[in-house]
Amino acid sequence: MSTYKKIDGQVRIAFLGCGVIASKHASRLNSFAGIDLYFASRNEIKAKEYAAKYKGKGIFSSYAAAIQSPDIAVVFICTPPDSHLALSIEAMTAGKHVICEKPSFFHSTDFDMIDKLRREKRVQLFIAENYYYKPALKKLREVMAADLIGDIKFLFFNATKSQEVSNWRADASTAGGGALFEGGVHWINYISNLGLTIQDVTGFQPLNTGKPERSMQVVAKYAEGPIGTLIYSWEVNTLFGGLRKSRIFGSKGSITLESNGLYIFVRGKKWKLLFPGIADISGSKAMLTDFINALRSGEDAAFSLQMAKRDLEIVEQAYHTSIS
Repeated sequence: MSTYKKIDGQVRIAFLGCGVIASKHASRLNSFAGIDLYFASRNEIKAKEYAAKYKGKGIFSSYAAAIQSPDIAVVFICTPPDSHLALSIEAMTAGKHVICEKPSFFHSTDFDMIDKLRREKRVQLFIAENYYYKPALKKLREVMAADLIGDIKFLFFNATKSQEVSNWRADASTAGGGALFEGGVHWINYISNLGLTIQDVTGFQPLNTGKPERSMQVVAKYAEGPIGTLIYSWEVNTLFGGLRKSRIFGSKGSITLESNGLYIFVRGKKWKLLFPGIADISGSKAMLTDFINALRSGEDAAFSLQMAKRDLEIVEQAYHTSIS
């Protein structure tokens, strides 16, 4: 027997919230076969606009109506973070599978309640962490495992950019945290899935970054020995709005990569210039493909709830230890 309830036939997904992120996911899902999309918003006009634009099969004028509808098998939560936990619980209690946008929940301990409920109801809950599926991360793991630069000593990841902080992101009670929590969790996931095990982290905040914080440096100690540094910011001007370089240093060479994943240059026992690919550079399509396959098979997705909990635990530790 499958671990979770399987979906046979059409996969009927209702988006809760009609904002920018819902638009991006709906656009990608339009290219999938066997998917029916529905849109729920407290603004019925907005739901109708999205349904018209993304070939929706129907709309709901409230989140509760979508969750309770017998026509819906999956709810895709694209609302601000402060509503994620309550909507996930409501949806799973109603027997629906859930895809929840990141940042997931306000506390890592929330995952324990969520995991218990999904097992009781035999429904899936996925956290939409696309960085786990980035082609550059997969290629980087392969390069690091090939021992081309000797013993890895230091890792440095530059994830700086300039981003306006407005609407719910400017309200800590709605957002749940600052830049590291809302966007930096992507990069926490990235540095956690390099084939190394994060043992301990310390956070550092520059002065005068505002509340909630807009910049954070995270220093990670890996169990295997290397030291990793992640610099994440919403207030640093970057070339073309986001081109940056990251480096990995070993005893016999180094790896230089464009942080988004445009290229990876290896200088070591062998020299390599690699292009992981830009067709799905964000990993979002691969993520949605994995989630849909898991819904149809009744088995876990590659990115698990336990991994999402670990990422949030690391963010919490960075905040707890942060020094400004």
